[in-house]
Amino acid sequence: MANTPSNLDKTPYIIDAWYAEPAELHAAGVLHILQSLNLDEATLIAASNIACTHGKEALIKLIGDEPAKLLIGYRGLRQAQSKLVRADGGLSVSGQEEMLRKMLLAFGDDLRVVLLYLASRLETLRWISQEKVSMPVAWAQEILNIDASLANRLGIWQMKWEMEDLAFRALSPQIYRDIVKMLDAKRIERQGFIERIVLQLQEELKTAQIDGEVIGRPKHIYSIWKKMQGKSLDFANLYDVRAFRVLVSDVKSCYTVLGIVHNVWQPLSREFDDYIARPKPNGYQSLHTVVMNEDGTAFEIQVRTHEMHQQAEYGLAAHWRYKEGAYVGMATPPNPTKLSKPNVNHQQGTHSAEVAYERQIAWARQLISWKEDAWEQLKHHEIDCHIYVLTPLGKVISLEKGSTPIDFAYAVHTNLGHRCRGARLDGAMVPLDTALKNGQTVEIIAVKHGGPSRDWISPDKHYVRSPRARQRVRAWFNALDDEEAGQSKAVDQKADVGAELKVPTTPAEIVLRQSSQKTGRSGDVLVVGVDSLLTQLARCCRPVPPDAISGFVTQGRGVSIHRRSCKTFRGLLERAPERVIQTAWSASVAEATVNPEQKRVFPADLVVTGLDRPELMRELFEILTRQGVHVIDLRKSAKKGLAQILFTIEIKDSEVLRIVKHCLEEVKGVTHVRRR
Repeated sequence: MANTPSNLDKTPYIIDAWYAEPAELHAAGVLHILQSLNLDEATLIAASNIACTHGKEALIKLIGDEPAKLLIGYRGLRQAQSKLVRADGGLSVSGQEEMLRKMLLAFGDDLRVVLLYLASRLETLRWISQEKVSMPVAWAQEILNIDASLANRLGIWQMKWEMEDLAFRALSPQIYRDIVKMLDAKRIERQGFIERIVLQLQEELKTAQIDGEVIGRPKHIYSIWKKMQGKSLDFANLYDVRAFRVLVSDVKSCYTVLGIVHNVWQPLSREFDDYIARPKPNGYQSLHTVVMNEDGTAFEIQVRTHEMHQQAEYGLAAHWRYKEGAYVGMATPPNPTKLSKPNVNHQQGTHSAEVAYERQIAWARQLISWKEDAWEQLKHHEIDCHIYVLTPLGKVISLEKGSTPIDFAYAVHTNLGHRCRGARLDGAMVPLDTALKNGQTVEIIAVKHGGPSRDWISPDKHYVRSPRARQRVRAWFNALDDEEAGQSKAVDQKADVGAELKVPTTPAEIVLRQSSQKTGRSGDVLVVGVDSLLTQLARCCRPVPPDAISGFVTQGRGVSIHRRSCKTFRGLLERAPERVIQTAWSASVAEATVNPEQKRVFPADLVVTGLDRPELMRELFEILTRQGVHVIDLRKSAKKGLAQILFTIEIKDSEVLRIVKHCLEEVKGVTHVRRR
C-alpha cells in the first residue's frame, strides 16, 4: 500500500493559479481520499506523488510505468487548465468547453485519471475550507457545474455531495448558514424521531425474518436547498431531513421490505421511485419511497442490497478492484488499428475481462453524457461543434459533428482509414456515409491491404466530412498520380543529371536498383529478367489472371501492373514508353488457378445497371453468395428509377468473373453488367 509521500519537492503546490497548498499536505490528502475508495496500488502510488515535479523518464524510474502514465495524464489536464484560467479564478465559456473536451479525451484513455483529478479538486476544496481562504465565485461555480456533475455521472456519491456542499457554501454563504442553523435547531427532536423509526423498522425486519441493516441517512445541505427550490417547499415540510436506509442481502428482500414499509406507514404515491427495475444512467439502484406516520410527519426510506449500496457510495470505483488480472480501467487498445474486443477464455478464469470491457463502454458513455450535461449547465447559446464516439475498447474519439465512419477510421489511424471498407454502429452494419452520433460505439471493418476510394472526396458524396480525412485521401491519390502518371518532362530532367547524381532513369537501371535492394519477391506477377522486383496491381483496372498485362515502372514504389487494355495504361504508354516493361503472371498464380487450396484472390470491379427496385440488392447479393464470392466494397447510385451498383469482389481468376457476370445478368431488371 502506498504511504505518505516522501519524494515530493518541498515547494508549495500551486493549486489553481492563486492557492499555494503545501505539496506534501496536498498529496497526503489526495491519497487519503482515494484510499477511502479502495483503489488499486498504481492509482495510490500516483496519488502519493501527485505534486512531484520529476520529468517523464525520472518519474518512470521512480514510481514505475503505470503510476507514471496516470500522473502524466493528470499533469496534462492541470497544465491545460492553467492556460485557460481567467484572472477571476474561473474559466471563460469557451475555456470551459475546451476543458470539458480535454478532460473527456484524457479520461477516455484511462479512467483512473478521472479519480486523480477529482480527488485533487476535492482536496483543494477541503484545504480552502479549513484554512478559511476566500474562494472565487467563478471557481466555485465551475466545481459545481463540472466536477460535482462528473462525480455524479460516475456515481461517486461521497465526492459528489462534499463537492456540492463546499462549493455551495462559497456561492451562497448566507443560505448555507441558514440551512445549517435550521438543522441544528431541530437536532434533538429529529434525533429522537430517527431513533424511534430505526427501532421500529428493525423490529419489523426481525418479525419477517429478514437480515437487514437500518441506518439514518446523512443530510446533504445542497440537496436540501435544491429540493426546497424545485418543489417550492419550506424547511419544515421537507422529508429529506428525516431519511432512512435499509440494506438487505438480495433483490427479493428489497421488495419484501418495501411491502412491509407500505403496510406500516401510509405511502405517498407520487414520491415512489423504483431504481432497481430502472437504474439511473450512472448505474445507481435503489427503491425510494416517502411515507407518513400517524402524526402526519413525512420521511423517506431507501431500500437496497449491500452491493447496490457499494455502487451508490463509490460508483465507478466500486468495480475498480479487478479479479484474476482483468483490469477495467484501460481504454487504449494495444494496437490502434485493431479495434475488436479481446478474446476471452472463460475456462481459464478470465471471464471478468469481458464484463470489464462492457463496463468500460458504459463508463465512457457516462463521460460523454456528463460532458453534454455540463455544457447544458453553462447556459451558453453556442452549440458545441464536436461529437464523441467510442472504439470497441471504450477509447473516446472526438470528431466534428456530421462525421462518418471513414472520418472515425482516419482519426484513429491513417492506415485504418485507407483500409476501411465497412462499419458497425453499436453492432449494426451501416453505410459508410452515415452521420455518427454522440456515444455510439464504432467498429471498422477493414481489408488487410488497400487504399481509399476517389468517391470518398467526390463533391456530391458525403463519405468524408473532416479536413484531416480529406487531406489523407487526397495525399494517397496525389502520390499515386505522381508515380503512375508523371510527366515525360520529369523523366527527361532526371536523365540530364543522371550521370552526375547516379540516379537510375531508364527502366533497366530502375529494375536493377530495386533488384539490388531486394525489395521483395515478385509475388503474383513475374517481371521478365528480375525475380525480386516489387510489384502492385493497379487499382484503375484491377488485373486478374489470365488477363494480358504490362508493367509501368513507378518512382519509388516498384512496378504497377495494368491490363493492356486499360485506358490509364495506354496514356502512360504514350507519355513515357521507356518506362513500360513486359510482364506475365507467375507460376504460383497459374498453380492457384487449378488448385483452390492456394486461396489466392484478386480484387475486381463489376458495375451492375438495372431498374431500381426494392429487392434488387438482395437478389444480387444472393447470387454472389451462391458463387462463393466475397464483396469487399459496395457503392450505389440511383437516378430516374435506374440504379448503378459497383461491386468490388475477390476472385481467383477471370473465369470466375465471367461466370459471376453471366449470373448477375440473369437477375430480373438488370440491363447491363460490365467489368470496370
